[in-house]
Amino acid sequence: MNGGYEGLRSGQVAEAAGVNPQTLRYYERRGLLTEPERTLGGHRLYPADTVTVVRAIKTAQGLGFTLDEIADLLAAARPGHGNAGLRDRAREKLVEVEQRITDLQTIRSTLHEAIGTGCDDLLACARQPSCPLPFI
Repeated sequence: MNGGYEGLRSGQVAEAAGVNPQTLRYYERRGLLTEPERTLGGHRLYPADTVTVVRAIKTAQGLGFTLDEIADLLAAARPGHGNAGLRDRAREKLVEVEQRITDLQTIRSTLHEAIGTGCDDLLACARQPSCPLPFI
């Protein structure tokens, strides 16, 4: 326990990082944040750099990284673990994103065709050879 009370409380970190305190506890459970020290009264005290870590997590999520992928990136970035690998992971994620974009463009095109051909009934459309929907 920390008798010196140095660090930021959950509310302070959450506010500065733009998340709620429950998010901090969830990230702790997932291993994204190290368990903070506690005051004699049991309040969590986070190091000041926790705000940066939480912001990095939220940014990585916004770029499509899963929490497991983010955990790997954070672990690799810790001292003694060598290269953080962000560049390689970003390249891999970009390939995934580009494939999803291609898939979404195909879906968009098919939906436009369905609208254009007047498909109102899924089952009736499935029976029509002119239906653009890809029934398997």
